[in-house]
Amino acid sequence: MNKTKRLEILTRLRDNNPHPTTELNFNSPFELLIAVLLSAQATDVGVNKATAKLYPVANTPQAILDLGLDGLKSYIKTIGLFNTKAVNTMKTCQMLVDLHGGEVPENREALEALPGVGRKTANVVLNTAFGWPTIAVDTHIFRVSNRTKLAMGKNVDLVEQKLLKVVPAEFKVDVHHWLILHGRYTCVARKPRCGSCIIEDLCEFKDKTE
Repeated sequence: MNKTKRLEILTRLRDNNPHPTTELNFNSPFELLIAVLLSAQATDVGVNKATAKLYPVANTPQAILDLGLDGLKSYIKTIGLFNTKAVNTMKTCQMLVDLHGGEVPENREALEALPGVGRKTANVVLNTAFGWPTIAVDTHIFRVSNRTKLAMGKNVDLVEQKLLKVVPAEFKVDVHHWLILHGRYTCVARKPRCGSCIIEDLCEFKDKTE
């Protein structure tokens, strides 16, 4: 995979979807943060169904704290691992109130200090809420990056480092959305849909399908 190929791949993805964003529904950095927290090992569709009921009632840290733990659980019980996520959400909301005036900090260290928030979640919030050129590597991005040979690495951290190195600045803000969507709908895990892929001729995956 050379520089020219990478540039063409990214250009095609951009031309196909000039203004990509997350499929999680949100109207504020806080709503995005909580949606991403809830999305671990869950589908965006499932999270959106829960937050569609939760956010009209409570969409600030203090409002969620006012619900209480059991109150929050009643809204998110359809999501996998909801007990753990509810506890982390309450602790996160308390920290946001106590340390950040109820606002989501635009700061990596402060975000990663929140319960249940790791590097990937911090990257999503910094990128999608604040426009930082961060790249959150999930299972889709890890698979697409390695399969196409766009940016190869043995773990998500190495793939993130490689992407940050090889993706030109003009594509950095949006590349994580393009790769997630590509992995979710085209370059799927079991049998990639190579026949309908807009970058098939540039991809270096050996076992392509019809």
